[in-house]
Amino acid sequence: MEGSEELESSLLTQPWASVRFGESNFLAKVCFRDTGYILLISDLSSVWYESAGAEAVGQRSKELNKRLTVHVSSFLNHLCNLMCPLLAGQPGATTAFSCHRCPSGLRLHVKSELSGLPFYWDFHCCPAPLEMVSRHLVRPLIQMNLVLQCQVQELISLLLQKDAEIEDYKESGATLSRDRLRTERFREETFQQNFVAETLPRICSAGEGQAFASALQQLYTAVTQQEVKQARKRHCPEDDVDTAPTAETTKHPHSPAASQEDETSSSERTSPASSPAQKPRLPAAKAKPKKAKGLFS
Repeated sequence: MEGSEELESSLLTQPWASVRFGESNFLAKVCFRDTGYILLISDLSSVWYESAGAEAVGQRSKELNKRLTVHVSSFLNHLCNLMCPLLAGQPGATTAFSCHRCPSGLRLHVKSELSGLPFYWDFHCCPAPLEMVSRHLVRPLIQMNLVLQCQVQELISLLLQKDAEIEDYKESGATLSRDRLRTERFREETFQQNFVAETLPRICSAGEGQAFASALQQLYTAVTQQEVKQARKRHCPEDDVDTAPTAETTKHPHSPAASQEDETSSSERTSPASSPAQKPRLPAAKAKPKKAKGLFS
């Protein structure tokens, strides 16, 4: 159970990728480990997933690949090497993917080669629970929206500052040497209206397959990494408290001896300085005039 939870936490920080099977576009993400894998796939109408441990993978591999005898970890590594290029938009030339919906969910079929022999695999995906959909899709998208909104506001503020800077140059008599670089003053309301009327329809007509571009994948990963950190703080608050005493205890075996030596050496060094004859020398103002003469000489 703990292994599957750790696997899903690792899957959370994996970005969604756009993939195409036949005439259908999907969003998918997958995480492989030596102990199993977890796959999440959606057509934006439904979301399916499969989580399989090493035992289930070994049993299915025997059923689908009777001529292959490889260790489960090697099998998972080969399956990872087939899926990762697909999600990166560069599927292998010798690998074929197909999928079909069934009453129980979605089947993703993989056909390739391993050690010169045919290799087959079927992902048996069932409908994902609402909590998983919310954690991997809904909440990150809401957080990404907030981040992008803050980014837009900061960019608008920078544009307004640039306009004020340019206006100051103009009032000082500066002229533009290249007329093609001339721009109009930025007006936020006009920009928003033009964006909704012109740019927005073009983006929406691009289709669902372009939902996660590379920049958005990076933002998704950054947002989910923050969520993982916050979850760890909520579930393991004692770790932050325990680490400080541990760090102190590692220093304690050596600190007493060091402190004793420091006290002994310091007492030896300070004992002659404690005599009445030498006390006036310490706060003497002779050093200050020398420093002053050095500065102005």
